Amino acid sequence: MNHTARVLTSEWTKIRSVRSTVWTLAAAVLVTIGLGALICAVTASTFDDLSPTSRTTFDATYTSFAGMGIGQLAMIAFGVLVVSAEYSTGMIRNSLAAVPQRATFLWCKVLVAGPLVLVVGMITSFGTFFLGQALLGPHGVGIGDPGVLRAVFGGGLYMALIALFAIGITFVLRSPLLAFAILMPWFFLVSNILGTVEATKKVGQYLPDQAGTTVISVVPETLDRPYGPWEGLLILVGWTAAALVAGLIVLKKRDA
Repeated sequence: MNHTARVLTSEWTKIRSVRSTVWTLAAAVLVTIGLGALICAVTASTFDDLSPTSRTTFDATYTSFAGMGIGQLAMIAFGVLVVSAEYSTGMIRNSLAAVPQRATFLWCKVLVAGPLVLVVGMITSFGTFFLGQALLGPHGVGIGDPGVLRAVFGGGLYMALIALFAIGITFVLRSPLLAFAILMPWFFLVSNILGTVEATKKVGQYLPDQAGTTVISVVPETLDRPYGPWEGLLILVGWTAAALVAGLIVLKKRDA
């Protein structure tokens, strides 16, 4: 087994052996699907109370993803724990002693975590869509309707990219407390405020989550953005790439 393969195996073992990482992924699935189902059920029962304009512009696909805003926090927690678990226990010194090529160390961690969060993201996205549409009943849409498959597939990509973004940021911050203290309030509260307040809206629309969520909408009126769904996802890809590169730079410059 060559060196890179051994590092990949080691990273997979680390993820499997830390219970918190497994639980955060499970929480991402359950919270996203559960909350989305609840919102869809309530929407279906109160649909006739909506205004004519709201019924006309109703986005059934986006409604089924109502739980993703909370579920993404669990994906962020997973990304933080994948990195910070080694820093908080001091195991990072042993890891870097065994893998002195720090770029190899970081990218192997990404290559192991990436496919895992992508699979979890896709399961979550398709699961919340199909359950949500079943609960919406006659107000729901089918996977073959225009733009729907793109939105559902994009939802899985969105969740995976958010987790990888958190991995990059945690390599920069290194401290689990600092990473959680910054990322959780930012994605849960600050970003939403910046994206909706008129004074900061033009800038807030280009933040990672504000841009990325455009891919899960089908009806144009759902989100007021100066770009399309795939362009929004590309903006998130750019943020994620920047975070990982920044993490690599910090990892190379700082001692463990």
